[in-house]
Amino acid sequence: MDNDETLNTRLVKYVLSNAGDVSFPGAWEGSTIFYSINPWDPSSWRRKLDTTFDVDKGELVWTHNHDSSSSRFIYFAYFPPYSYERHLSLISKCEGSPLATVESLGQTLDGREMECIRVGNGDKKCWIIHRKHPGETMAEFYAEGLLTRLLGLDKDYVVDGMVKDVLKMYTFYIVPNMCPDGAARGYLRTNAGGQNLNREWCSTGNKEDGESYYEAPTLERSPEVYHVLKKMDETGVDVFLDVHGDEALPFNFLAGSEGCPNWSDRLKSLHGAFLAQYSRTNSDMQSAIAYTPEQPGQGRMNVCSNQIAVRFDCLAATLEMPFKDCLSNPDPERGWNAARAAMLGASVLEPLAYVGPYLREGGELKNFGASDEYVTPTSDYKSLQLM
Repeated sequence: MDNDETLNTRLVKYVLSNAGDVSFPGAWEGSTIFYSINPWDPSSWRRKLDTTFDVDKGELVWTHNHDSSSSRFIYFAYFPPYSYERHLSLISKCEGSPLATVESLGQTLDGREMECIRVGNGDKKCWIIHRKHPGETMAEFYAEGLLTRLLGLDKDYVVDGMVKDVLKMYTFYIVPNMCPDGAARGYLRTNAGGQNLNREWCSTGNKEDGESYYEAPTLERSPEVYHVLKKMDETGVDVFLDVHGDEALPFNFLAGSEGCPNWSDRLKSLHGAFLAQYSRTNSDMQSAIAYTPEQPGQGRMNVCSNQIAVRFDCLAATLEMPFKDCLSNPDPERGWNAARAAMLGASVLEPLAYVGPYLREGGELKNFGASDEYVTPTSDYKSLQLM
C-alpha cells in the first residue's frame, strides 16, 4: 500500500481471505485483531481498530503502519498468547507458596502433567478449572489472577483479609490448564487426540446399541477429563466454575445449569446471588446477557458444568469471557485483555464468600433479596441495547 518516506513508514493491508471458513464465522462481526512487538508481554498488546469482516467475501481485513527503519517484527493475534513456559512458571510460583499444594492428577496423551493446586482448609470444596479449549487463553490469565491473589504471589505470599476468610470457608482445587497438549500444539478447541474436552464428561447413547454408544471419558481419548473427574469424585464438589472464552458475545457471563434435571429453587437462588455479587464486585461481570438457557430437562450431560451440577447437586456454571471488547466497560484500544481477565479471576472470591454459607441445604438457608434474584438471560444483546 502507501509509503511515506519522510516518516519511514509503510502502510500494509492484511487480508485473511479464508476467515469465513472458520467454525464460527459470525463471531468476526465486531472483532478487532491484536498486535504487539513483544508478544510474550501481555500488557503490550493493542487492538487494530480498523479491523473489518466482509461477510460476502469471507475476508477479515486490517492495516498496519510499519516502521521501515526498524527490524522488529510485528505480531498479530486473535487474543494474546499464554505460553506453556508461562504456565510452568505459574506452577513453579504456586509450588513456592506455603499456602499451596501442587499435585499432578495424571498425564495427558503427550505426557504432560495435569497440575492441580490445592489451597485452603475449609469444609466447602470449590473446584475451578480453566482453558479446556486451549485457544481460549483468557481463561488461563483468569487462573493466574485468581492464584496470584489467593497465594499472594506478587506480595511475598502476603494475602488480604478476604483471602483469609475464604481459605477458612473453602478448600480450593484449581486446574489452570485443562488442555496443555492443545495449548502447546497451538490448537483452538481440542486435545492431542482431537477431542473437544467439553463433550467428554459422561458416556452418551445406548450401550446396548454399539453404533450410538460413546464412552467418555477414557484414558485413551480424554485422560485430562478422566483424571480430573476421578479426583472430583474423591473430594466432592460444593461449587464449581469452568472458565472459558466466547468468540461471539462481547460480555462476561455465566452459563448455568437451568436445563439439568436437578435445577431447583435452591440452585436458582444461589446462581442469582453469586452472579449479582460478582457483578457488584467487578462491573465487568453482568447478568442480563448469556447463552439462552437450555430448556428444563434438556441439558446436555456430557457438557462439563451440567455434569458437575447433577453429579454433585451443586452450584455449577460455565464462565465465559469475550475475545472482543467487553461492552459492559468498553475500551476500544485494548478491548477485553489479559489484565482484565486476571482481575476478573481475582475478584471471584467475593461472590464465593457471599454464597458460601448457603451452598448446601443442610447448612444455613438464605432468602436472598430482590437485588440477588436470578435473571433469565438472553443472547440477543443488540435488542437489549436498543431498549
